[in-house]
Amino acid sequence: MSSIFYTKEHEWIRVNEGGGVVGISAYASEQLGDVVFVELPENGFKANQGDNIAVVESVKAASEVYSPVSGEVIKTNEDLSVSPELVNEDPIGKGWFFEIKISNPEELQKLMNEDSYKKFIEG
Repeated sequence: MSSIFYTKEHEWIRVNEGGGVVGISAYASEQLGDVVFVELPENGFKANQGDNIAVVESVKAASEVYSPVSGEVIKTNEDLSVSPELVNEDPIGKGWFFEIKISNPEELQKLMNEDSYKKFIEG
């Protein structure tokens, strides 16, 4: 089973021991166009599932990024401050936004797996 889950707002979370790495999907980065700026949460920021936690700006628009789970931000991807284009080039890899310590693992059950997400974006 894949350890990557998706939200209906096109965020993903790759779950690891007690936490997860969060970013936006390839689909979302394609829809946005060229990303020019990413505003990340502070380390220690506590979010509830669905809270606005970051902002991604492209040449087309600014878009809010929502936390896929409740928890505390423990690390942010500092590379995005100098290279926001990583979100377009490698959205599921080097273009990650932040790492979160998950406070309620049961919330993962509300998210979609890769197959469900593919069906969701295909409509």
